[in-house]
Amino acid sequence: MKVLVVGSGGREHALTWKIAQSPLVKQVLCAPGNPGMAALGRCVDIGVNEFEKLTALARDEGVGLVVVGPEDPLSRGLVDHLTANGIKAFGPVAAAARLEASKSFAKSVMNRCGIPTAKSAEFTDPAAAIDYVRSTGVPLVIKADGLAAGKGVTVARDLDTAIEAIRMAMEDRAFGDAGNRVLLEECLEGEEASILAFSDGKTVVPMASSQDHKPVFDNDEGPNTGGMGAYSPAPVVTGALFEEIVRTILNPCVRGMAEAGTPYTGVLYAGLMITPDGPRVIEFNCRFGDPEVQVVLPRMKNDLVPVLLACCDGTLDRLSLEWEDGACVTVVMASGGYPGAYPKGKPITGIPDAEHETGAVVFHAGTGLDGVALVTNGGRVLNVTATGPDVPAAIDRAYAAVRRIHFEGAHYRTDIGQKALRHLRA
Repeated sequence: MKVLVVGSGGREHALTWKIAQSPLVKQVLCAPGNPGMAALGRCVDIGVNEFEKLTALARDEGVGLVVVGPEDPLSRGLVDHLTANGIKAFGPVAAAARLEASKSFAKSVMNRCGIPTAKSAEFTDPAAAIDYVRSTGVPLVIKADGLAAGKGVTVARDLDTAIEAIRMAMEDRAFGDAGNRVLLEECLEGEEASILAFSDGKTVVPMASSQDHKPVFDNDEGPNTGGMGAYSPAPVVTGALFEEIVRTILNPCVRGMAEAGTPYTGVLYAGLMITPDGPRVIEFNCRFGDPEVQVVLPRMKNDLVPVLLACCDGTLDRLSLEWEDGACVTVVMASGGYPGAYPKGKPITGIPDAEHETGAVVFHAGTGLDGVALVTNGGRVLNVTATGPDVPAAIDRAYAAVRRIHFEGAHYRTDIGQKALRHLRA
């Protein structure tokens, strides 16, 4: 069969890499893709929100499955559009994708289903939100309600930061319409973890645990980004805790969505805070995590394609997942200035040398071509990934690969995986 992967980032490169390994797949198409994906399939210059063109491409090429990577086309209804035209598509319909597209909607689902999460209040008036902050005090978490590419969240530990975050979202409209409404949440204390799960609307099959690193600088300092690195498994998620997350968070969410008439199919991503009182949901996402999927898929023994098809066909209860015993680490190499303004067009060298490191693979996240030369074309440029027999070995291999890659202004965190090492030492 032919598979079409929609998207152009590191998540989509990782998906293409895994899908291309399937004996069921004779060709992978990528729209619009990136230079790394072009080495695995055929890239077609169609944007992720060009629904009619994507539908025509899938129909003309006889595509058997479309895999939608980014959240924006999911929330806009790409899966609805494809399935209405008789094309099988992996991902939630727009009504279910509201779990990510609207934090207030997600919070209402959590409250209705008894899913543990932070206490919150929501506002459409900036003055009222600021008054609430002044009366409640800090720390607080300020969240733009809509999609903001992972940058719409501020952890405010002082009053000035909280007020600035509210004004940036609601008055300066830094995130556009996503900031029309903000949620002000209690600041949960603990360690973050991510659990992704496949769902066919009835059955939930969780993937291996992982941990993302959102702040741009070492020691979790600086503004939040789309993610500066990840590792899997996450030792903070013990076996008993994993079972609790499935029982109290993932299953109730999928069951509650079905009972509300919006069955959830695709990947359900639970971003969690592991607090002294147990796991609490920070956010739900409606797609594979980025960069979490870059460390989860390399550990997955299964052929991915039958799992995706089972989600579409409602037969997920017939499958189980198997995982490699080792670990995987990815380090994001970003453009200087990210998540703020950054230059583009900087030549990139050393990727072939990096992939000669044991267990290493480099996923392209924000690259382009200047003629035949590979150049930077985004904030997060590369996901330098490596597997190993354990977390320390995977960390060493990933950073050995990073040191072989060069582009002007390259920035990366040097502490990806250190939290895992602290757990392992303890």
